[in-house]
Amino acid sequence: MMRLNFKTVLLILVVATLSFLLTSWNNCGSGLFFHTADWKTKYQHKDRLSTESGYQEIDCHINGDYSIGCRKEGDEVYIPFSFIHKYFEIYGKLATYDGLERFEWLHSYSKIVNPKGKYDSRGVFMTFENYNVEVRDRVKCISGIDGVPISTQWESQGYHYPTQIAQFGLSHYSKNLTEPEPHRKIIEDSDKVKQNWNVPQGSIMSRVYDKQVNSLVLKFATPETSISGISLTLDHVLDFVLKWDLNIKDNGSITVVLESREKKETYYLHYVTSNTVLHNYNNHVYYGIGLANHQWRRLTRDLLVDLQKGLYLNDKSRKKLPRSKLKVVKIILYGSGMIDNMTLSTSEHMEQFYDAARWFVANQNVTSGGWPNPVKRKVAPGMAILEPGWYSSMGQGHAISVLARAYYHSGDAKYLQAAIRGLRPFRLSSAKGGVAAMFLGKYIWYEEYPTIPSSFILNGFIYSLIGLYDLKMIATAKDAEEASRLFNQGMTSLKNMLMLYDTGSGTIYDLRHFTLKTAPNLARWDYHSTHINQLLLLNSIDNDPIFITTAERWIGYMNGKRAAHN
Repeated sequence: MMRLNFKTVLLILVVATLSFLLTSWNNCGSGLFFHTADWKTKYQHKDRLSTESGYQEIDCHINGDYSIGCRKEGDEVYIPFSFIHKYFEIYGKLATYDGLERFEWLHSYSKIVNPKGKYDSRGVFMTFENYNVEVRDRVKCISGIDGVPISTQWESQGYHYPTQIAQFGLSHYSKNLTEPEPHRKIIEDSDKVKQNWNVPQGSIMSRVYDKQVNSLVLKFATPETSISGISLTLDHVLDFVLKWDLNIKDNGSITVVLESREKKETYYLHYVTSNTVLHNYNNHVYYGIGLANHQWRRLTRDLLVDLQKGLYLNDKSRKKLPRSKLKVVKIILYGSGMIDNMTLSTSEHMEQFYDAARWFVANQNVTSGGWPNPVKRKVAPGMAILEPGWYSSMGQGHAISVLARAYYHSGDAKYLQAAIRGLRPFRLSSAKGGVAAMFLGKYIWYEEYPTIPSSFILNGFIYSLIGLYDLKMIATAKDAEEASRLFNQGMTSLKNMLMLYDTGSGTIYDLRHFTLKTAPNLARWDYHSTHINQLLLLNSIDNDPIFITTAERWIGYMNGKRAAHN
């Protein structure tokens, strides 16, 4: 009786074991890796051997803290890339070439752009020909009043951020030098190209000679109660930068109608005499162009950018409208005023560059020489908050780079004078409202954010040096000497402090770990590549080997190289 019970129990154990092995066999090996929703979740499971695939699913125990699912094949262990990506900040993707799939592994998501020659203060600014400032998420729109970006970086309502305005100008200046000549179509110039505008009853349109511009212009007037306006029907594709000269009265406005070429949806861009920055109602987008002053002015608008920013204002999830899917179908004039030289083109880079340059002339504090930042800025815990009105060495340097190029290109002395005034904050300590800080009582540093205690941000400092260099190359006599003095003392500081930003595997954004006695603020890869691009630029104007040797080492970090161990 005891023997029969033992056999029965043994049979049950055998069946149970076979059932477990078959279940393990069937569950083993669906896909290349054992994927998890959260790679920090702990897993408890038995090792399973697949004779078909030749691998074993095992637990990988990470630093004695948690486990993830891995696979073992012979003496090799395979770890899911999803874990490696998050744990080591490594980047990779599957790609197909000539029908063959491969996995591409990158240590950095950013790239280096090697200079094509010695840096020229009259030419392209660094790699800014690749910048599209106006489409950034932190740009609310391009103001209809002054044609420069309205930022939402630290304040959602929008404000003028000098650094961003300068990057907008430098980007367009650089694009003008690197892109082909734009395609332009004259819509109306009152002299050579005269369109047949639709003038409804009660409205008036005529071509008159205007002494102020010394040419024929198009004069128009519509009744206040008119809802149709004076219109011009178009069927224009691909060229979406509209430029025109305008002398408008208090109640005047211009509407541009665009249409989707597939869905046949209609959009309306209204440029109205108002100080409202941007307003949207359904497919109607309104840009204020300021209150009328009965003076001629030039407006340059990228219609696609204006439309996208307006539609995005109330619907953050809205998809971008492809340029190829839109066309301009109508221009409508309301109120009264005069227009001239209306064109549609693929780009108007120099017009937009000068919008930025004029903004810097008009908005400089002529006493301090600075362009104030009108928002609070909290840089880091432990640092005093920057109250509205603070100056940035990066903003000052960028502005000087814009103005130096505007002076070179136009010969207009107002740009040079504004650039020279822009040197004043460099002479004043950051504690007293300027941008100059001192490192260990020895080295002058120009602060991107003039914090207390100092932050010593690397990329903003180098940008300020480039601005000083641009002015010293454009200015003459004492002004050039002053810019040169400020530049040289900054370069001395950089050469002596540069290695403080080297971690052996990347770079550091600032020196808050020194001034606040806290953890280092490691630079993201895009800032790291900016550091390298800046050093490559400086190497083209200063032959000190520290720039090229450091840049080459930092490039190596982007490819997984590290400094040697002891």
